[in-house]
Amino acid sequence: MTMVARIYRPAKTAMQSGMAGTRKWVLEFQPEVRREVEPLMGWTSSRDMKSQIRMSFGTKDEAIAYARRNGIPFFVRDPTARKHTPKSYSDNFRFGRIGSWTH
Repeated sequence: MTMVARIYRPAKTAMQSGMAGTRKWVLEFQPEVRREVEPLMGWTSSRDMKSQIRMSFGTKDEAIAYARRNGIPFFVRDPTARKHTPKSYSDNFRFGRIGSWTH
């Protein structure tokens, strides 16, 4: 059975303010076997060794070329555009502000 790889660009975490770690494209394999809970300690494990493989590429085209060169079936998930609304500190104190002060 062949495993399908997904190629994507990771989103930034909620704890990040910058864009570190979101510039590269990642190739990961989809899980083939469900994760199991080990009864004694409660850890999760899997016998699927390909789920541990995570490769980074500079561009989407490099990742696609690698997958095609090695005969790996894949799908690409393009990143969604991030909506950025710039705000200034003075907006917290403007007259027509929606919401009331809580202190």
